[in-house]
Amino acid sequence: MSETRLADQDLSALVDEWLEWAEVAERLGVSVGKVRTMIREHQLAAAVPWERAGQRVPALFIDGAEPVKGLPGLLTLLHDSGFDDRECIAWIFLDADLPGRPIDALRENRGSEVKRRAQALAF
Repeated sequence: MSETRLADQDLSALVDEWLEWAEVAERLGVSVGKVRTMIREHQLAAAVPWERAGQRVPALFIDGAEPVKGLPGLLTLLHDSGFDDRECIAWIFLDADLPGRPIDALRENRGSEVKRRAQALAF
């Protein structure tokens, strides 16, 4: 009857692979400090996926040596709607509103519908 809130989603079940900040820095060719800045500026999102894990970034957020195309804009939209990073990650990895997960659409360069759905959350 009641739906699980985004903040209460089990992120370790939704996201298969997580990266520590140092791993993200290595993949992007930047410092860990820059990764911290990218998270603060909503170019990436990080959360604690399981107890005592420390903050991590979903591996699917990285495409080659940069964040997935469209991810920073989507994260900004979701944050503007009042989501925190944990809720953003849950929304991006759930397929409740789209045929397929929003992360898959972003990675396949089909981000327009994802962004429209995210904009609708504000209303």
